[in-house]
Amino acid sequence: MSAEPAAVRPLTVADLPAYKALRDEMLFAHPEAFTSDAATEARKEPAEYLQRLGVGRREGGHFTLGAWRGSKLMGAIGCEREASVKVSHIGHVIGMMVRPEARGQGIGRALLETTIAEARRAGLETLTLTVTAGNASAVALYESSGFSVWGTLARALQIGAQYHDKLHMALELRR
Repeated sequence: MSAEPAAVRPLTVADLPAYKALRDEMLFAHPEAFTSDAATEARKEPAEYLQRLGVGRREGGHFTLGAWRGSKLMGAIGCEREASVKVSHIGHVIGMMVRPEARGQGIGRALLETTIAEARRAGLETLTLTVTAGNASAVALYESSGFSVWGTLARALQIGAQYHDKLHMALELRR
């Protein structure tokens, strides 16, 4: 069964309720994949994610993309450019998420590749991200897009009595 392709575009203020709903769903379903705590984030209002859209950031490189099938948000990813002058050439990929029913259909790849292209257009030179070490499919996606592991933070997340390591990955955009 081939699903219709998803349209990837920057999120707008009007999209924040859909973004928050997707985020809350993913945080509760996959606590080991995110550093944010589901219960804490669930108490937030959609407008509290406005800064993720990069509104008012003239230099670019600070945005959140969504992958849509019709009016349903199927996935999202963010990029946050460092604000300090000395490190403003670096962006951080954050909050990659794809609904379970849409996984394996190229949505994650489309989101990541669009993020890389937008980061290049904004003049970013390096992208970084962290990923839970045991998430083999996410690690494979990032590596296939050119990211390399540069370190591991052991016991980066504690969920109850269980710890999860985080891999630190980077992609040099100036090639």
